Amino acid sequence: MTENEISFYIRKSIFSVYNELGPGLLEKVYEKVLAYELENNGLNIRTQVPMNLKFKDVIIDSGFIADMIVEDKIIVEVKAVTEIGNIHHQQLLTYLKLTNLKLGILVNFNTDYISKSIFRKINGKLEY
Repeated sequence: MTENEISFYIRKSIFSVYNELGPGLLEKVYEKVLAYELENNGLNIRTQVPMNLKFKDVIIDSGFIADMIVEDKIIVEVKAVTEIGNIHHQQLLTYLKLTNLKLGILVNFNTDYISKSIFRKINGKLEY
């Protein structure tokens, strides 16, 4: 599957989780339920994935942990915050840079409008 095909299933699953649970829960709850929903759609999911980083030709155990990696192609960062800030977007861009993955999805479940709270990052560009 391509990144675009996988992202379709991710968005579908995000809407399913949000429509069932609504806003107001902890980030960990949304992460676990989203992983469950994605696995039920036949996707390979890894959660809380520890990642090393390369700095000046040295591999460093950085403590960097991706919330979720789907099909080894897409990073999904799950939030349950009052407002998504620029730092959340920058965090995902950094994760993409460190992993060399092409696509990331940032979602905030603590919202009245889930459709306005899903952000795609591709090669450092913001897409809605």
